[in-house]
Amino acid sequence: MQLVVISDTHGKHEELGSLEGDVLVHCGDFCDGFRRDPRDLERVDAWFASQRFELVLCVAGNHDFAAVGKRTTDDFNYAAKASAEWTKGQLSKTSTQFVENLPLTATAETFTLVHGTLRDPLSEYLLDPETASANFKMMETDYCIVGHSHLPFICAESHGDQDGSKGPEFLDFTEDQVFPMPETRSIFNPGGVGQPRDRDPRSSYAVYDSQEGNIRRHRVAYDIAATQEKMRKAKLPEYLIDRLNHGH
Repeated sequence: MQLVVISDTHGKHEELGSLEGDVLVHCGDFCDGFRRDPRDLERVDAWFASQRFELVLCVAGNHDFAAVGKRTTDDFNYAAKASAEWTKGQLSKTSTQFVENLPLTATAETFTLVHGTLRDPLSEYLLDPETASANFKMMETDYCIVGHSHLPFICAESHGDQDGSKGPEFLDFTEDQVFPMPETRSIFNPGGVGQPRDRDPRSSYAVYDSQEGNIRRHRVAYDIAATQEKMRKAKLPEYLIDRLNHGH
């Protein structure tokens, strides 16, 4: 079975092109207007259907719930808040209901899916050993997939040295490298589709192959200028538009 892993699309799905796999999983921030017109999420559902996956699983992100009023934007910067408010004003009733019903966590194969962390699914960033350790304590599967930071990585749990002082180890999730699945429990971040933040503006995603027992991360280039023009027409903040050139 092939699991296609995407996160933080922010309304940008079709630029990924045609994906191949059995299960598509999305780790949150599905619809927010960082990217383009999100009014018709049914169009995104149609895109999912066109990929002909046997199963599609999505969990909610902080921007998803902010866009439908299920989460406050008090901790958002001015640009993210403006984007969330704009998105909220564009979503149809059907689209709003779709987002409202997204779960905070889900499971697929041997993976747990969550946007931020299991300790705080919508807000907490998993970027350091302490946060990773807390997440490992709550995991009931061998592996976990997170998003939120838009930064690709692999984090392997350590069973510690003799005095128990060794913590989780963060590894580079190198593009197009074949990674055999770790023998220890691990956390994966596939990077961002809609707004990469690792200094590479191309969309990032991963594919897990259960038969081969490995995972790879890939990148896809897209027409950034065309996307920026749509954002300008929507009068989204220039800060969000400009950063797409730089991948941060």
